[in-house]
Amino acid sequence: MTQRSFVEQRSTTWEELEELLRRAGRRGVRALAPSDVERLGVLYRALTSDLAYAQGRYDPRLVEYLNRTIARAHAYVYGATAQRGWERVKQFYARDFPQEVRRSFAFVFFCSTLTVVCAVVAYALVGSHPDDAFALLPPQTIPAGPIRKSLHDSNFAIARDERPMMSAFIITNNIRVTAFCFAGAATLGALTLYVIAQNGLMLGGLAVMFTKAGFGTDFWATIAPHGVIELTAIQLAGAAGLLIAAGVLTPGRLRRRDAIALAGRRAAVLFGGVVSMLCVAGTIEGFVSPLRAPDGVRLLVGALTALLLVLYFGFAGRSTAGRVA
Repeated sequence: MTQRSFVEQRSTTWEELEELLRRAGRRGVRALAPSDVERLGVLYRALTSDLAYAQGRYDPRLVEYLNRTIARAHAYVYGATAQRGWERVKQFYARDFPQEVRRSFAFVFFCSTLTVVCAVVAYALVGSHPDDAFALLPPQTIPAGPIRKSLHDSNFAIARDERPMMSAFIITNNIRVTAFCFAGAATLGALTLYVIAQNGLMLGGLAVMFTKAGFGTDFWATIAPHGVIELTAIQLAGAAGLLIAAGVLTPGRLRRRDAIALAGRRAAVLFGGVVSMLCVAGTIEGFVSPLRAPDGVRLLVGALTALLLVLYFGFAGRSTAGRVA
């Protein structure tokens, strides 16, 4: 059987299952009629048979579509969506979020590479020609006049009782930046790439300015405690925006609206986790980063957060990742 014949013959079943999943997603599986719940199980088993038949025979994108639809249906058929409250929150952080980060690794890697390249370019250009900072960086980020004190002294000369307000402001501002990355999908990823590039340029430009002023170690020690989480969150937000843009530009064998809907659900998981990460980073930046700890201690905190992120995104949720795939 050719792929076209296979799709024409089985697509009605797939569309029926997707409609049931949409209804269950809006109001929960308990809102479905008993006959619909029974039908959901029947369609789920039929789709697993279709997947087994399609594997090794047809386009990998069709196989991926069937695999992801089965993964969505699996949760409803086996009662995962009946969980409420803290159980659903626990499932999100223990499984859904880290699994989606791994699944979207190509987009995350692209954003990370763009950030590093832009940071290196800015470091080299501003280091050789300081006036280039005015062409590369937003004016409000460029220090006025010669740098005469460290980033730590410049940013955190605040009273202890003002730190909660500072933390709330930082969290809000960071969420706004990542929201621009996410919303950049509406520009087919152009705005997303611009925000990611600007973030890299700002990091590299400021780093070389403080380094040349003799405060290089303090610069990295100041941003390390919160910066690892914050920078990672920005890359994930960028990946979410590019994910939706890819659904628009390259839907593959899916209908464009189905590709966009699938990408949107995946991107929403990423962005939900990003908001939580920024809350943690903002809290650290408001309460931990201002502390007068030695540079080595602050760098160690940053290294520990990096290690925890690698362990979390690398291993969390793997025990359940392959049950349906």
